[in-house]
Amino acid sequence: MVNYDYLVVGSGLFGATFAYRANKLGKKCFIIDKRPHLGGNVYCENIEGINVHKYGAHIFHTNNKEVWDFVNSIVEFNRYTNSPVANYKGKLYNLPFNMNTFHQMWGVKTPEEAKAKIEEQKAEAVAALKGREPQNLEEQALTLVGKDIFYTLIKEYTEKQWGRKCTELPAFIIKRLPLRFVFDNNYFNDRYQGIPIGGYNKLIDGLLEGVECKTDVDFFNSEYKDWRKYADKLVYTGAIDEFYDFKFGKLDWRTVSFKTRIEETPNYQGNAVANYTSHDEPYTRVIEHKHFEMFGQEVYDCPKTVVSEEYSMEYKPGMEPYYPVNDDRNNALAQQYREFASKEKDVVFGGRLAEYKYYDMAPIIEQVMNINIE
Repeated sequence: MVNYDYLVVGSGLFGATFAYRANKLGKKCFIIDKRPHLGGNVYCENIEGINVHKYGAHIFHTNNKEVWDFVNSIVEFNRYTNSPVANYKGKLYNLPFNMNTFHQMWGVKTPEEAKAKIEEQKAEAVAALKGREPQNLEEQALTLVGKDIFYTLIKEYTEKQWGRKCTELPAFIIKRLPLRFVFDNNYFNDRYQGIPIGGYNKLIDGLLEGVECKTDVDFFNSEYKDWRKYADKLVYTGAIDEFYDFKFGKLDWRTVSFKTRIEETPNYQGNAVANYTSHDEPYTRVIEHKHFEMFGQEVYDCPKTVVSEEYSMEYKPGMEPYYPVNDDRNNALAQQYREFASKEKDVVFGGRLAEYKYYDMAPIIEQVMNINIE
């Protein structure tokens, strides 16, 4: 007997926002998630009174006032501003690339001095190509920012992220590298930015209030695989190739893992996110979670801190897939799956895994807000 309008597979932001909207429209939803908790990759674990971003740093940012007002109607967001630092062989640089970065690198003090230095180095890189187009990421990036920024802040970091040399990565991965000729360390240009006060679990709990949910359920190894017995329609947020039993072949993913530890100090690195841009360290970033939600004296009122080293790695079966691999083979294969999926009448595919597409959080919510739920 069909009990639900929608069976929703996955309780990340797509699934949770869909269920919230459907619930408000009087639809009956049932959410299942294979993890032991709700919230997908935005889930936070409370350690020593600190909300730890279990699956990596999540910073909400958007220019869309409707999206911002919507999430703030569920839980109030704080004023966190993402301003990472980069550590290259013990020397610190501000990110994104801005006047602070250029001053730290060359001692320049004005935008004109910085532009002149960059243009000089870009010209060197273009001349080295002798009239041909860049053939790989390394050549492309050198023509965009010059050698000093590339070799200090991009090359080794990118190689750690992708597990391949920059000379082996396609040029199209980096179409542009924003250079900001202002003294502003705010990573994002968006008007609205912050973290839910009390952590992302508050947002997920608010979205799923009144919605029936069940954790520790693997859709493919449960009775719900025969979903039409339970619901009129399916919302699927898992990997699209797995949904079709890999009939066209397996998609590749990148994944990340974390080594998290407690430090017996109130303030370990003075910043939420520090990128490590040299091969000297095997990890790509160190995240100190308390700085997402604690400011000023609050940092010291909490005597310990929690830090996570982030490692980028090639996906293997059994690991959590995080990022699609942006290359010709995978893009063509994903398109084949998408075209096949578009013929489905009663299935909604959504999110990174089901669309094989990189998404920030706000565009996912915006997408769900624009779905016609019937």
